[in-house]
Amino acid sequence: MRPICCLLFVLSAGLVLAADDFKPEPGFTLIFNGKNLDGWQTKADGKTKAESLAGKTEAFAGRYRVEDGQLVIDYKTKQNRYIDTAKELTDNVVIRFDFKPGEGCNNDFLFLGSKFDVKAGAKGSGKGVKLDEWNTMEIVVKGGTADFMINGEKAATQKTKGAKGPLSVRAEFGPINLKNIRVSEGKK
Repeated sequence: MRPICCLLFVLSAGLVLAADDFKPEPGFTLIFNGKNLDGWQTKADGKTKAESLAGKTEAFAGRYRVEDGQLVIDYKTKQNRYIDTAKELTDNVVIRFDFKPGEGCNNDFLFLGSKFDVKAGAKGSGKGVKLDEWNTMEIVVKGGTADFMINGEKAATQKTKGAKGPLSVRAEFGPINLKNIRVSEGKK
């Protein structure tokens, strides 16, 4: 029995290390470290100023929380809330991340005036989204246009406004988990 227990421990430890050892592609930089919300802030809304989330593992009473290397949007905590990258990104950028939407997911990603709703299984923004499975989102912004790609397929194209700004994540309805959020700026 003992060798089997040791083998299981070694295999499970390897899986934990593999999740923590994500290495972005050359030219990409992680903007979510999987440990806390360093590099993120609450969204200023005219009534309140942006508040740094550095060193924190949750925001808005758990609406957003960091768990097992993932940014978890808890649908049980009811609030329509936003978090932004503290760093403003340019209008010549590729943003890439993995997401796993749950039943009833309708959460948004906003950048330079463009807005993309992730709705699992729906037409339009949900086309090609696999419910309760990891999907890949890529937002390619260049020359005033944002292309939103899901699992390698173009899901939408929108005009952008402005030359730089934060990436915003909106917790609206339903569960979604995010990981491996990374950017590559200035690529032609």
